[in-house]
Amino acid sequence: LVALKYSIQINGINSIVLTKLDVLNILDTIKVCHSYDVDGEITTDFLKAQSKNFKPLYKDFPGWRSDISGCRTLQELPEAARKYVAYIQEVVGVPIDVVSVGPDRVQ
Repeated sequence: LVALKYSIQINGINSIVLTKLDVLNILDTIKVCHSYDVDGEITTDFLKAQSKNFKPLYKDFPGWRSDISGCRTLQELPEAARKYVAYIQEVVGVPIDVVSVGPDRVQ
């Protein structure tokens, strides 16, 4: 998310299309990198994280372990998937306008 947030800032992005959410269906735990430990300092500054001595820090989310390919609204997603999407949106600071749950156009 640190790299995504940086990309949003430098490119003036005002919303996101989150694709491939369905490929996470099989995971028990989903790890999201939210910041870095750079020589003992915690940072969300992407440029500082380019140091050789950085360690990614993760937040763990429970997987949803269910097929979401039939979901057509955010409310139809499992609660764990909704929390995952909401967290990404909160951290990067722009809305997620579209969530893709499969390869078909209507998904």
